[in-house]
Amino acid sequence: MRASTLKSNDTCWCGSGKKYKRCHKSMERPPVARPVRPGRLSPWREVPEAIGRPPYAVSGDPGPRRNDDAVKSPEQLVRMRRAGAAAAEVLMEVGSAVRAGVTTDELDRIGHEGAIARGAYPSTLNYHGYPKSLCTSINEVICHGIPDDRPLAEGDIVNIDVTVFLDGVHGDTSSMWAVGDVDQASTDLVRVTREAMFLGIDAVAPGRPVNVIGRAIEAHARAHGLGVVRAFIGHGIGEAFHTGLQIPHGYEPTATTTLLPGMTFTIEPMLTLGNPDHVLWDDGWTAVTTDRSRSAQFEHTVVVTEDGADLLTVTEDGRSAAGPWLGLPAV
Repeated sequence: MRASTLKSNDTCWCGSGKKYKRCHKSMERPPVARPVRPGRLSPWREVPEAIGRPPYAVSGDPGPRRNDDAVKSPEQLVRMRRAGAAAAEVLMEVGSAVRAGVTTDELDRIGHEGAIARGAYPSTLNYHGYPKSLCTSINEVICHGIPDDRPLAEGDIVNIDVTVFLDGVHGDTSSMWAVGDVDQASTDLVRVTREAMFLGIDAVAPGRPVNVIGRAIEAHARAHGLGVVRAFIGHGIGEAFHTGLQIPHGYEPTATTTLLPGMTFTIEPMLTLGNPDHVLWDDGWTAVTTDRSRSAQFEHTVVVTEDGADLLTVTEDGRSAAGPWLGLPAV
């Protein structure tokens, strides 16, 4: 049952067992006054010939996802740390431009040029035909928002998702930004989503099943009355943008793949103030919440170590975009 059809004394949709009025109703916002709408796209951005390209850069077809490269070699991990650092740098560079009046297309330009300046290819460009060099997901957009001529507005929250292809491997990371002053519910949503991502990362250890990640994320989300998007998940990554390894962000009993040292994948929970179900725009990419409640996401690429996990999408001195939001410490 969707939140919009629930009465105050009905059982809450989130599964807590509590009455709606005592659980999720107080945290939900009504649909935004001005829902996000598709804007106009700028022309395709070109990549210099000297930049190394992933196999799909021309065809748009990455081919089938493979499962045979889950554990990376030491040499591959060296390259993945370089790609991850470049992605972290580009993401922070793009995020520094976030303010009211700036279009998401301008953010895409900054990210595109930032990747090229580091000798990297923006991984999303022409991946299954995606037309831009990063994703910008505003307010009720859960993920895969396409940059266009819509200017950011005071009170918006926006996720910026950057992936770069460098030295034959991909680095993938995303973070939230606030546009000016935002309401308390959105502030809490972003804070809890960031916390949930790091709790998922903290759950990683060799020998554990992959579902410990989603268990930790979902428990934290439910404790704060937030919805967990299950339709979009983390993924294996390396020489391929997406491998067959899947990382659910909710607890999935059947997700029993054993975590092994050297595995690399993304952890990227998407939490919502309302119903976590989604619909797609006609562009085939942009996913928005069915009730138009706000959504937030953070993402790091990690590697399983002998005793936990290391972040790969951080700069050489250990910084990432996940730290500056609301003055939280850099991580």
